[in-house]
Amino acid sequence: MDTNLRQRRIGPWFILGGLLVFFLGMLAACGIGIYNDSEQYISMHIHREPLYPLFLAFFRMLCGEGYLTAVAVAQNILTAAGIWVLAEYLAGHFRLRLWEEVAVVLLQIIPHLMTRYVSALHIFLENSVMSEALCIPLFQFFLYFLLRMLFENRRKDGVLSLGFAFLLSMTRGQMMATILVWMALRLMQVLLKAVSERRLPVSDRPELVSGKGRDGGLRHRQAGAGQGIAAFAVPVIAAVMVFGLRSLAVHVYNYAVTGYFMGNTYGQVNTLTNVIYACDREDGEVFEEGSLERAFFERFYEEADALGANYKYGGDTFAERARHLESHHDVLKFQVLEADLSAYYFSLGKIDYYQQSSMSDEMAGRMLGKLLPACFGQWLYDYILLCTYGFIRSVAVVHPLINWAALGVYPGAAGLALWQVWRRKKSDGAWVMGVALLFIAANVCATSLTIMCLSRYMIYGFSFFYTAGFLLVREWVQGAK
Repeated sequence: MDTNLRQRRIGPWFILGGLLVFFLGMLAACGIGIYNDSEQYISMHIHREPLYPLFLAFFRMLCGEGYLTAVAVAQNILTAAGIWVLAEYLAGHFRLRLWEEVAVVLLQIIPHLMTRYVSALHIFLENSVMSEALCIPLFQFFLYFLLRMLFENRRKDGVLSLGFAFLLSMTRGQMMATILVWMALRLMQVLLKAVSERRLPVSDRPELVSGKGRDGGLRHRQAGAGQGIAAFAVPVIAAVMVFGLRSLAVHVYNYAVTGYFMGNTYGQVNTLTNVIYACDREDGEVFEEGSLERAFFERFYEEADALGANYKYGGDTFAERARHLESHHDVLKFQVLEADLSAYYFSLGKIDYYQQSSMSDEMAGRMLGKLLPACFGQWLYDYILLCTYGFIRSVAVVHPLINWAALGVYPGAAGLALWQVWRRKKSDGAWVMGVALLFIAANVCATSLTIMCLSRYMIYGFSFFYTAGFLLVREWVQGAK
């Protein structure tokens, strides 16, 4: 038997075994991680998306008191399986040699080591009781089916990738961005197909040749236009339906758990936090004198000012302002907005926690509608700060010696992808890089709307970006030979 063929048959099983040993070994070495957010997932808190609490509840029902160990084992196995499946697909599609597949696998492992040994929390995510531990393997499977949809254009893969985007959105709110990514890529596929078909004469497309003469040609053009509109409409309709399904599923879940048919709360409070941070005192004049909104704003502003949780205290440089905003977001949200809103609504009497959460979120939404236009310029500047750090953390760690280089890899990667498309006309490496860049942009921009871009929120795009870069450079080198 040929040595390369033998490696190709045996190698993947060694890779899977190595992944299982690594992840389960890290569980044995580091143990289960319980953090500030863990209790909210365990108790099925109204602030948290449903899938991870249900995941925990399943193992609690199945295993009883020691269920968290079973949860951690399952999370590590799922992650190993997700990395393996994606790496195997890329190895087959790009005809990678065994060492190249191993390199792809190692790229998937690096972010797990970074969050353990480089990030501030020093957590190994797959051992933790946090939704990221389930979100990471789901994202790997999402990418697997998404790439199959792009390269093989099979309807089943499109449905399955959208299904995993739905599951991701039910695990973490920021991952609703994957639904938009799916829609954008599906529309791109439809557009490219339409363009390529237009380049072909009717005689080369048998499916359009069914009539003769001028009337037949007109009917074909009309039929083609109708089909084209439908082809573009389907991805949009599918994405809208998935967003609607997500909203319904969250409402039904919360009704089953709390007795209230409502969505997750405090999303509006999160968003209002960064708006309050960007405000000046006079911005409160958008609310009527004596109104409850005006009273809340004045209290929020005074307390934020006392805590230094306002853009005025951010410093002079871009980096100083970004660090200040990130370090004061939670202070402003929990010690000011959430504390004041909770105190007021509980003071009304006969209001339980779920009603208070809903009323607080509703108030935050009303304040956002009037306040954001008043401070939009400063809010936009702060939003760009958060996005900038999000883009850096998606591919590196924030450090003065690294930041500009990290931002510079994006135009470099995009430029190489476009060069490959221009030179080769068809570049699968460019497609993979396009997916990576599109997801990172969507994830960063969506996350920055409500909170800061911590490393554990940005981890999803890290390894896939460098995997895409590896495949793109490999394709370029091979083409240059």
